[in-house]
Amino acid sequence: MGGSDPRLHQAISLPDGRTLGFAEYGDPSGRPVFFFPGTPSGRLFHHPDESIALSLGARVFAIDRPGYGLSDFQPGRTLLDWPDDVVHLADALGIHRFSVAGISGGGPHVVACAFRIPDRLIAAAIVSGLGPIDWEGAMEGMPRDRRVGVRLGKRAPWLVRPLLWLTLNPHRDSERFYERMVAQSSEVDRATLARPEIRAMLIENWAEANRRGVRGYAWETVIFSRPWGFRLEDIAMEVRLWHGEDDASMPIALGHYLARTIPKCHSTFLPGEGHFLVFDRWEEILTATVL
Repeated sequence: MGGSDPRLHQAISLPDGRTLGFAEYGDPSGRPVFFFPGTPSGRLFHHPDESIALSLGARVFAIDRPGYGLSDFQPGRTLLDWPDDVVHLADALGIHRFSVAGISGGGPHVVACAFRIPDRLIAAAIVSGLGPIDWEGAMEGMPRDRRVGVRLGKRAPWLVRPLLWLTLNPHRDSERFYERMVAQSSEVDRATLARPEIRAMLIENWAEANRRGVRGYAWETVIFSRPWGFRLEDIAMEVRLWHGEDDASMPIALGHYLARTIPKCHSTFLPGEGHFLVFDRWEEILTATVL
């Protein structure tokens, strides 16, 4: 779907001079949802069936975080810097209140917004999200690549970028990256990833998101390896959460931790579903987010 569609290649200038890229899907006059893709994804991550968003009256903006796609890298970025970029984008679009949703590595960015800018949010939704990893057992069941990245992020952050460049560079070979993701996935996710429309979208998404190299990917790995800079217990707004019990990428324990620690978390744990449940539950997730 990428191609030359101008909706998918938009950008604004931020006050510090950086560029922030984004794509728009769904109903152009609908209720706004700012969608935060996983790591290392960008604005081309979307549900292949756009009629779902159209039928619900949802105007979905998928955003490139710093260092991905069209967005400039932000040196020293922390998780709590992200809500400022989101607010600047909303203001540039003339949107006062909006919903946020994120999958996988986009989940912590949803949580940061729920903590930092609840007055701007209508709803917040986490799907297959990463949680804090500074508690006993947080990384159990996580793929080896991620465990190694987290440990390096804590102890030797300067090594994360060259390691990713050599081993997990999606732009250099996005099909190889895709096959590696398939190999690390649960059986239910392998079936989802085998769908031609999802495979094509993900390969295009990963290649575009990492067009500038792996600097954004590497720094985000470091961010996730460190304390988030705020307490989940201090989130005042309601947060919706979906997590598959057969998620081999973000183990279910992370979802349970988020659910029991965020005071007003309404969680849905799904037996027999995996990390990419967003593709089968997109209508349910969007409905809960925009209605």
